[in-house]
Amino acid sequence: DSTDPAQPNAETVLEETYYHQIDPQQGFAFQRVYTDDRSLDETMAVEHRDTVMVPRGYHPCVAPHGYDLYYLNTMAGPERRWAFRNDPAHEWMLKAT
Repeated sequence: DSTDPAQPNAETVLEETYYHQIDPQQGFAFQRVYTDDRSLDETMAVEHRDTVMVPRGYHPCVAPHGYDLYYLNTMAGPERRWAFRNDPAHEWMLKAT
């Protein structure tokens, strides 16, 4: 539980939205929203000015070569704190070589 004072570094409970802008505007990107147990596992193509709701889980975004992707992330939750974790299966990408 993110509000448990005994676990100050626990992941916070947040709902999020991602508002996408793509340059050039005829481009597209992909966003996947999924949980560890895959009870939520959706991958969608997003276009310029699309919004994606993220109720929980991981939510990476990627754009094809030649397109710039900007997204505005908004978050709402029971407390004003942001603590998250990366998907352990992909954590290796953040490690220095």
